Amino acid sequence: MGTGSCGRPWWPLLLLLLPLLGPAGASAQEDEDGDYEELVLAFLSEDDGPADVAQQVAIATFHRCAKDAWRLPGTYMVVLKEETHRSQTERTARRLQSRAARRGYLTKILHVFHDLFPGFLVKMSGDLLDLSIPWNLERIIPARYKANDYQPPNGGGLVEVYLLDTSIQSGHREIEGRVTVTDFENVPEEDGTRFHRQANKCESHGTHLAGVVSGRDAGVAKGTSLRSLRVLNCHGRGTVSSVLMGMEFIWKSQLAQPAGPLVVLLPLVGGHSRVLNAACQRLARAGVVLVAAAGNFRDDACLYSPASAPEVITVGATNAQDQPVTLGVLGTNFGLCVDLFAPGDNIIGASSDCSTCFASQSGTSQAAAHVAGILAMMLTAEPDLTLVELRQRLIHFSAKGLINEAWFPEDQRVLTPNLVATLPPSAHGAGKRLLCRTVWSAHSGPTRMATAMARCATNEELLSCSSFSRSGKRRGERVEARGGRRVCLAHNAFGGEGVYAVARCCLLPRANCSIHTVPPAGTGVETRAHCHQQSHVLTGCSSHWEAEDLGTHRQPMLRPRGQPGQCVGHQGASVHASCCHAPGLECKVKEHGVPGPAEKVAVACEEGWTLTGCSALPGGSLVLGAYPVDSMCVVRSQDVGAGGRTSEEAMAAIAICCRSRPLEQASSELQ
Repeated sequence: MGTGSCGRPWWPLLLLLLPLLGPAGASAQEDEDGDYEELVLAFLSEDDGPADVAQQVAIATFHRCAKDAWRLPGTYMVVLKEETHRSQTERTARRLQSRAARRGYLTKILHVFHDLFPGFLVKMSGDLLDLSIPWNLERIIPARYKANDYQPPNGGGLVEVYLLDTSIQSGHREIEGRVTVTDFENVPEEDGTRFHRQANKCESHGTHLAGVVSGRDAGVAKGTSLRSLRVLNCHGRGTVSSVLMGMEFIWKSQLAQPAGPLVVLLPLVGGHSRVLNAACQRLARAGVVLVAAAGNFRDDACLYSPASAPEVITVGATNAQDQPVTLGVLGTNFGLCVDLFAPGDNIIGASSDCSTCFASQSGTSQAAAHVAGILAMMLTAEPDLTLVELRQRLIHFSAKGLINEAWFPEDQRVLTPNLVATLPPSAHGAGKRLLCRTVWSAHSGPTRMATAMARCATNEELLSCSSFSRSGKRRGERVEARGGRRVCLAHNAFGGEGVYAVARCCLLPRANCSIHTVPPAGTGVETRAHCHQQSHVLTGCSSHWEAEDLGTHRQPMLRPRGQPGQCVGHQGASVHASCCHAPGLECKVKEHGVPGPAEKVAVACEEGWTLTGCSALPGGSLVLGAYPVDSMCVVRSQDVGAGGRTSEEAMAAIAICCRSRPLEQASSELQ
């Protein structure tokens, strides 16, 4: 703000006075009997380090009027030291606005005083008397971090974020010097003959998102370089062809001469497009990390593109209470095509109204911008991270179980991830733990021989396969090799309403995995399968059957005991054991059963272990299926009453838990 005699920056002492609102004709009175509180204010510059902050904090006296009836809520007078320069007054006001924006609050400077005294009149929330981090940035900071210690890396290194959106106001102080407006522009004509382009309106959405990604005050990845491509017009509308041409522009300009990690932010949504999804796949295979908004239609995200592209990290929106964002009668999209959620409600960011203005916007575009910023920070620290590694870390270190699933339609609750994005630790904090995620297939459809297929991404290993049907009429699941890769297949049964295949996909370098299948054992004997090679460990169990009524009319069976390394299935089913060998890999089996009727039974892995397999032991229950939820195996059944059940467990969940230990630790334990 200025320099003192010793050349170090100094901060004017701020005196906040609450203006008085008296009766008609009354003049303002001095609040001699008012309450006095000490107020700590620090307006930091970008170059300030933690050590500088303590020296620059100014202690100001806060005068509160003792007469409640005379107070004007939310309006404050800021009085600076008499020697404060005219330019410093204006800069102090701007910094107050910036600090408020970082916490998620809007402020308005009502008047600036220069002649009578240096100061300004500001309308703001009283919460800002204790300035701290805004709610949305606080959400993405893990609980293990202290908010005051959170310092995003200034200077994004070689990481670049490409934003395909409206035009932006690159001169806004939040993003000035960080944004390059490319010469790419392809937008449809504006609707209506009387439409008048206003720069601040045309640039509103793009400017705000650029600020959320890399804004110096309210941004996630402060200092990250950003390139803007205009594919949306002033109404916020565009075409699939415009987006495709923008993606081709990125391909030509960057991938031809790669300079570093690349993140592409797609804060837009249209109807499902195979062409657009295929283009996303092409860019992803070339090493580009794509992040897309799930959409704001309170609908299944799989019906839209690019949200439905498997190679894209698709983001839904949550509010300050970690609940799905509602936008009038609509709201965030959901479903199996959503990878996770992020803050997207009342997000304060750069406004195109002026170069120092801030505005509040909501939606899945804002949520996607948060995740793009997180990814930029991760790539800044570790430029060699791949898309599959980034996605796995995002999922593993997200906040889990916070969202009230009742907001979603009943048929979407099991499919929608209950994950809110947080900033993962670096490689040193993440360790060498085994990372896995759950991939649901599309619905098979209700035809008799319908099949659903779930597949893992390239460089992910399929460690187990399960299935789920809401009607319970299914013919199980199995792992099959297709096109040189293993996939998870689930089979519908006659009279069924359709089935989902559920794959457990993990990062397991240098793994050698195989499937061992045992055909039906015959009447009165359960079918068992195990790993044949001594160096292989069991990572998952699955079974399928040809009989149409096997899944709906099972006879109760005693729970097998004493052989935890085996997969056990019904006497009429083929049983498949997924077996893997990888350096440092070890696994164990956990099970939990219930003796009476239950709609759900679950078993979880301990801390430090990762769920790789989830299945149900055969029994008298009508099992709808088994599926992983984070590191917990959930088995669902239809409530058919207690009739015909034995005293043994009517339903049991089987979890296979694995961990990957460093080779040094594994070898020392063997000795």
